Amino acid sequence: MRTLIPGFTRRRVALPGITLSVLEGGTGPALFLLHGYPQNALCWSRVAPDFAQTHRVIIPDLRGYGQSDAPPDDDAHTAYSKRRMAADIVSLMDALGHELADILGHDRGARAAYRLALDHPSRVRRLGIIEVVPTGDFWAAWNADLALRAYHWTFLAQPAPLPERLIGADPAAYIDHTLRNWTREKSLAVFAPEALASYRAQARDPARLAAMCADYRAGAGTDRAHDEADRATGRTIAAPLRFLWAEGGFPARTGDPAGIWRRWAGDVTDASCVSGHFVAEENPAAVLDTFGPFFAA
Repeated sequence: MRTLIPGFTRRRVALPGITLSVLEGGTGPALFLLHGYPQNALCWSRVAPDFAQTHRVIIPDLRGYGQSDAPPDDDAHTAYSKRRMAADIVSLMDALGHELADILGHDRGARAAYRLALDHPSRVRRLGIIEVVPTGDFWAAWNADLALRAYHWTFLAQPAPLPERLIGADPAAYIDHTLRNWTREKSLAVFAPEALASYRAQARDPARLAAMCADYRAGAGTDRAHDEADRATGRTIAAPLRFLWAEGGFPARTGDPAGIWRRWAGDVTDASCVSGHFVAEENPAAVLDTFGPFFAA
């Protein structure tokens, strides 16, 4: 199936309990790219071809996003927990025959990525994180400024169907507002037209809109509880971790985002860049410069 990303093909892969839509391209060791909210696999279109020069690049739509299945949430909000998303990726690795992989995640995908590294350490060779600090630490860093900028964390986590109804009145307007305001230039011009259309389309789908809200309901409770349990037992990330944060993004407002990650992993390096939140689309060179050598090591 033709895709926005040259040299990549799309297929659906049936896994236990879920079918994911997956883009694949390139040859070499496996590199999984995990997208964030309110996006899907197409957010990697400006960096995936370069990574595919040295890796077999696998880019799934996470559960509830893009063209992947969007199952209903459960009362405990575990259906869209990052533990469940990480388990999906491990099942995908098994289905595609990859025992070990490099993982690079942005936003919600970065949360699934570090959860994968914690829960399944033998499956992650190197871990790349873009524009997040761990969920519990992000909540703990909230002040008035961060609460205003990251209001979606509490809005989307409100009980159903409140956010679904409000966003559903004009999904494209909400998505455009979110994307525009999280970029450095406050512009939609950084997004490829086909990718932008897909972000709007998934928000128009009631099942996917509900899934995106469920993602944040998990973040407000289940994911935070998982992080707190790991901190209490001293569990840390074994894989080398490379962290990229944007000078105009969310982690920068937590004070010392790299220092936060150093409490979670023993081998952490970091870099900052000039960008808004959507670094892979706003500043793809920074992503390639930061993670190309890291994953080549």
